[in-house]
Amino acid sequence: MQSSPAGPPLPVATGLDVRPFRALTYREQDPGHLARVSSPAYDLVTPDGAERLAAADPHNIVRLILPGGTSGPGTAGAGGPVAAGDVAARAAATLRDWERDGVLVRDGEPALWRYEMRPAAGTPTVGWLGAVAVSAAGGRAVLPHEDTFPAAVEGRRALLAATATDLEPIVLAHDPEPQVAALTAAVAGAAPDLQVVDDDGVAHLLWRVADPDVLRELTGALGRTGAVIADGHHRFAAAQALHRTHPDGDCRVLALLTPMGTGGLRVESIHRVVPDLELREAADAAARGFTVAEVPVPGGPGAVSAHVASLLPDLDGFLVTDGERLLHLTGPSAEVRATVPAEAPPAWRGLDVVLATTGLVGAMWGRSDEPGSLLVAHSVPEALRLAGARSGVAVLLRPPSPADVAAVARAGARMPRKSTLFVPKPRTGLVLRPHGG
Repeated sequence: MQSSPAGPPLPVATGLDVRPFRALTYREQDPGHLARVSSPAYDLVTPDGAERLAAADPHNIVRLILPGGTSGPGTAGAGGPVAAGDVAARAAATLRDWERDGVLVRDGEPALWRYEMRPAAGTPTVGWLGAVAVSAAGGRAVLPHEDTFPAAVEGRRALLAATATDLEPIVLAHDPEPQVAALTAAVAGAAPDLQVVDDDGVAHLLWRVADPDVLRELTGALGRTGAVIADGHHRFAAAQALHRTHPDGDCRVLALLTPMGTGGLRVESIHRVVPDLELREAADAAARGFTVAEVPVPGGPGAVSAHVASLLPDLDGFLVTDGERLLHLTGPSAEVRATVPAEAPPAWRGLDVVLATTGLVGAMWGRSDEPGSLLVAHSVPEALRLAGARSGVAVLLRPPSPADVAAVARAGARMPRKSTLFVPKPRTGLVLRPHGG
């Protein structure tokens, strides 16, 4: 699927509609148990990771978010609506069993949840879990910035419809608002209600807030902001699709709302891997539209990953590697630049990921952006591993800035799928949201 470069520019988004909700949580809430039953977001779980999570505890949340394994609903392996419906029904039955057996319990009153993610080193990220209204496509309060794939959206929609539960939050980056910041700081004094440390050493701390005065002030302050989807485009689109088919039903989605800028998320790269492409063939084809230069790797092939990490922050152009040799592509030709539509918004035309996807992968290498033709990797080591395993090459990119992402969204444009990795990510399984409450 090609990204969407143009569209009528949208006004600055305003008017988030956020409501408290009656959460569904694990009855056992000690940190050790939460570590065993929680999971990364579904799209970050590898096949090996899914097996490890399922083996860690019979009630690990992965059994709900990926009931068919990593080929379950919402993944590239989902076999369309019928297959998605089958595995979604399995998740719904499991969820009902867990509620019946008291593994999961529902709160007696609505609340919002203050959510803080503290890395082992660096600045914490703070936000709020709430039920955010889902507007129809073209709505202004929540703006997407990436393309989606229909099969993946259908898989997530089937899971939502079957379980009637938001099993994991999307992430929204909202406009800065002083009152939100003040209320967020004021709640931080008490001991958290839930806490767990993930495999990356990030501590996840959650405070349940049900005070009516705080909730009124907080939802009012958030109502003066708009937001860009930082993570969860397919889940948001699935919620929209569910609302279209059930307009009288639940029309909200569980979201972690974090501020743009200080106290918010960071953006990291998502790299591309082209299978079954030798580096020499890739270099020859790329030379038709780019200046291609080999980059010496101090320490030899085994040091490619570390050397790339030192180059990417100040990089001009792209790095291409098979895991052993490293090439630097710069100076795109007029032919390559012509692959980026001139009528597209400037914020979109200037993105590295757009030029790499359309100009290099598409025009020079003749590959589409479909998942079977172009793989994505969330880190340099993962990209190198995939390139080696699939006899291909990795295209390593700089991340866009949060301001770039917001500008693209507000211009009504869409980046290619999986263009941004906002970090840190909330832990799946700590707080669920049953629909209608």
